[in-house]
Amino acid sequence: MKISDKDVLLVVDVQNDFCTGGALAVPDGEKVVPAINRIAQRFRNVVLTQDWHPREHVSFASNHPRKQPYDTIEAAYGTQVLWPAHCIQGTPGADFHEALEVPQASLLIRKGTHPDIDSYSAFYENDHRTPTGLLGYLRERELRTVFAVGLAFDFCVRYSAEDARKAGLEVAVIEDACRGIDINGSVAATHRSLKELSIPVVSIEAFF
Repeated sequence: MKISDKDVLLVVDVQNDFCTGGALAVPDGEKVVPAINRIAQRFRNVVLTQDWHPREHVSFASNHPRKQPYDTIEAAYGTQVLWPAHCIQGTPGADFHEALEVPQASLLIRKGTHPDIDSYSAFYENDHRTPTGLLGYLRERELRTVFAVGLAFDFCVRYSAEDARKAGLEVAVIEDACRGIDINGSVAATHRSLKELSIPVVSIEAFF
């Protein structure tokens, strides 16, 4: 697969709290790092995203009496899964995995910074109205095709890819540079959704 200067690699949330030993560990999450480092060498344009929550964040189960992680609540913007407290601003858990090597990254998007709104997508908070600024950046730079990698496949990667498609961008997900949490069949649901939106799920080997 040929990569052009109008393509961008979107590296989603490769942070310590999503890796083994982290507060919200994705199974084998750190294993995406070598694959991302490898594929990133092919891209001139790279964007990083970073979950960056205040301690009082609405998505933390610990901020809701009598609620446990993976319970749900009804927020103003819809159903919200409650998570263990993770990626708290300025903590080691919010740092990128130390082995991640993407020195050419030109933009860092911090998401989930609003106490009352969670954010899975790199493009919009979960109210689907509050932008992160990524779409404007891509349009200003005339970057037209997004290749999404990172954590977790069935949440932040999925919703980033869906929002990219809905915004009129070309998009593909490099699945072997992702890992999923798989809550209540969420990985299978992600595959169905990507297929319905005609978002290709490809292998890293397609680029070599």
